[in-house]
Amino acid sequence: MPRRKPVKPATISGWRHALDKWILPTIGDRPLAEVSNAALKLLIETMAAGGLAAKTIVSYSLVVKLVVASAVDDEGEQIYPRKWNHDFVGMPIVQKEKQPRPTVTDAEVAQILTKALPRYVPFFALLAGTGLRIGEALALKHTDLSPDCTKLFVRRSIWHGQEQEPKTPAALREVDIPEALAALLREFVAGKTGYLFPTKKGNHPLAQRNVLRALHDTGVKVGFHAFRRFRAQVLRRARVPEDLVGLWLGHARRTITDLYAAGLQNDLPWRSEWVEKAGLGFVVGPRWATNVVSIETAKAA
Repeated sequence: MPRRKPVKPATISGWRHALDKWILPTIGDRPLAEVSNAALKLLIETMAAGGLAAKTIVSYSLVVKLVVASAVDDEGEQIYPRKWNHDFVGMPIVQKEKQPRPTVTDAEVAQILTKALPRYVPFFALLAGTGLRIGEALALKHTDLSPDCTKLFVRRSIWHGQEQEPKTPAALREVDIPEALAALLREFVAGKTGYLFPTKKGNHPLAQRNVLRALHDTGVKVGFHAFRRFRAQVLRRARVPEDLVGLWLGHARRTITDLYAAGLQNDLPWRSEWVEKAGLGFVVGPRWATNVVSIETAKAA
């Protein structure tokens, strides 16, 4: 049985990009023994001159630290232990309150649902009405919805067309769906098998880039995480208990009190009451419910 949590493919891809684009071209010719604060300082200055954001620089610098720390002897001790001096290397400070966090408004959600190709409407409505991560939504199968579509079970994620475990253990969850959205989903999923949002041939999930293109074609130029932030704001405005916000969005419990209250997720009437009280934050109109075209049979965009 594995004792360590394996690294996600998306994380490995990010590390590889950092190495190929910045780290190896800048300090890759140095022996590992010489990669210390001076080398990291040079890399940070190079990345800053290249216009990288503070958060990206911090993330890519972590890759250097991981590579150096990965060299261990037969006893598992680091061969090149380092005391990294962030002041000396000029490590930027990431100010979370200044990080861009684009979201969408209810008017923009309405615009997306009105202007999107009909076969994408249920997908975008689902993102806005549940706050699912894009990979979680692409991975949904007909068996992941309750018969009345008021419950959704997140069991897997999609990355580059391949199934993988969701982002964190907390991402494995049950999401309650307001009746207005459940009604749309019931019509959409009728008779479907396999992936809910497949390619034209029906045996593979949609490609994220194609869905993003369909989103931007509506005139709303945001990323998928904007829907997740929109849902979080809808829940906060409705003053939904944080236990439920965390459950529905797949956030990890942070305090001992959160762990003590974990049993609340089994209170289905309480959950149903709150999901209806919060609502969607947007209106599911008749046009969206009746003009849904199956992705499996529609001509691909």
